[in-house]
Amino acid sequence: MSLSKRKDTLHFLPLGGSGEIGMNLNLYKTQGKWLMVDCGISFADDYLPGIDLIMPNTSYIEQRKDKLLGLIITHAHEDHVGALAHLWQRFRCPVYATPFTMILIRLKLAEAGLLDDVPLIEVPLEGQVTIGPFTVDFLSLTHSIPEPNALLITTALGSIFHTGDWKLDPEPLLGEKTDADKMIRVGDEGVLALVCDSTNVFNEASSGSEGKVRDNISQMLSSKKGKIFCATFSSNVARVDTLAQAAKNNGREVCLVGRSLKRNVAAAKEAGYLKDFPKMVTESDAGYLPNEKILYICTGCQGEARAAMMRIAQGNNKDVVISRGDTVIFSSKIIPGNEQLLGRLHNSLVEKGAEVITEKDAFVHVSGHPGQAELTQMYDWIRPEVLVPVHGEYRHLVKQAKLGKAHGIPKTIVPKNGTLIRLAPGPVEIVENVPVGRLALDGKFIIPSEDNAIVTRRRILYNGALVVSLVVDGQGMFLAPPKITNLGNPEGGGEAFDDVITEAVLSAAKSLTGKQRADKNKLAEAVRVYARKAAKNYTYKETGPITTVNITQIEGKKE
Repeated sequence: MSLSKRKDTLHFLPLGGSGEIGMNLNLYKTQGKWLMVDCGISFADDYLPGIDLIMPNTSYIEQRKDKLLGLIITHAHEDHVGALAHLWQRFRCPVYATPFTMILIRLKLAEAGLLDDVPLIEVPLEGQVTIGPFTVDFLSLTHSIPEPNALLITTALGSIFHTGDWKLDPEPLLGEKTDADKMIRVGDEGVLALVCDSTNVFNEASSGSEGKVRDNISQMLSSKKGKIFCATFSSNVARVDTLAQAAKNNGREVCLVGRSLKRNVAAAKEAGYLKDFPKMVTESDAGYLPNEKILYICTGCQGEARAAMMRIAQGNNKDVVISRGDTVIFSSKIIPGNEQLLGRLHNSLVEKGAEVITEKDAFVHVSGHPGQAELTQMYDWIRPEVLVPVHGEYRHLVKQAKLGKAHGIPKTIVPKNGTLIRLAPGPVEIVENVPVGRLALDGKFIIPSEDNAIVTRRRILYNGALVVSLVVDGQGMFLAPPKITNLGNPEGGGEAFDDVITEAVLSAAKSLTGKQRADKNKLAEAVRVYARKAAKNYTYKETGPITTVNITQIEGKKE
């Protein structure tokens, strides 16, 4: 073996999706070259006020983009492809995907004005591509969207089986069943590492079949008399088809509400799926149908503020109205952290007289991710030397590592975002922790999640803000009474808030010497400290408001 080959290594590096659900971005390195797998988003919570989307910080690979050979998108869910149009210009490499996923990628890039810039390589189902030192076979699995692909990544130092999102559905409604014989052949050829989805690892049983959900929802709808609204993820094309077929079976027309929902259905049809999808009616036409003849499929199953279901519940859709006697089915998992938001939405729907049905009330949802029974089946097929659990919170990863070890996999290693893991040669171990973080989409800007704009916004959210405006002469003497602008601080008690702050401002000025007062910056800082402390004492809040002092200085002394 040559010296160069002896020095070669095979590394795995997650920048997103390990220690969290969503925002998946993984990197493989060998012979000095990098391959990226997926580039996804996640949704922000209240800790990032005003932010809708977050995505991995890609600065590490940006600094090495001349060595990045390509990006493979395993499937078209937003947590795997949603950041592509936002981040591609940072690392600029060819993008590989199968036909359905590529249709949606083209739509995203066209919307961002990047379609003509990005090299796109469409890979046929079960296809193979060679990308530098990586030979990648696309292997079809089952999931809740067309064309979920596992990747068999073959290198000189061993093969990696990267599952992407998957489940073993005995009755898949889109695509074919997983080819068990092919999986066994992959294992027979020898797999160094299995990099595997951990999302549903706490479920001991299998995830269940979409076919059974379709049967149950069809039966459930038969007893409903009013309008029916079904909220689900727009990217769960299999579930959208389930709901549409259930409507058809019960003599109801189908109306799609939500831009992303319409886009995904159109893409699935273009790729050759949904051949029996019922003819749809528009939102404006649906209102003319009898209540018992219409089923609306809507975005917004997690209570998203701008999605269709929330807009309908708030009365902001002029064509679609929920009224007494209607049924609203949330055909999705309640994602941890969204319970309160969804609770408020459910209550508002009940107040309108609707019946609300969730996964906790009836069998209206199955996971698209493997339970323990499916995971152990995959272990038996692939028989890896090493298990690397990904795609989950840290507790999910640890649980799968224990499951794999108990099932006889020789070595398991639990990554976090930023852990550079050497897979070969030698012992499998973490060799470095590289810088990672999150980026936030703030309007049209992409900024670090701890950018001062977001930190300040969060502090204002919890503590309010206070602005003191002063007009002074060259000696710092007031030429007009202080103007107090109170933003979000409570008022009450014996004294008015503005009066308390004004008194503090005057005290701050008196505390300074003549020379200090003439210094605009020193005057501003003294006023800021005094005013903030006075506001804090007034409200009895542990932290005072964000306080800003604006000074307009006019030369000359006060007459």
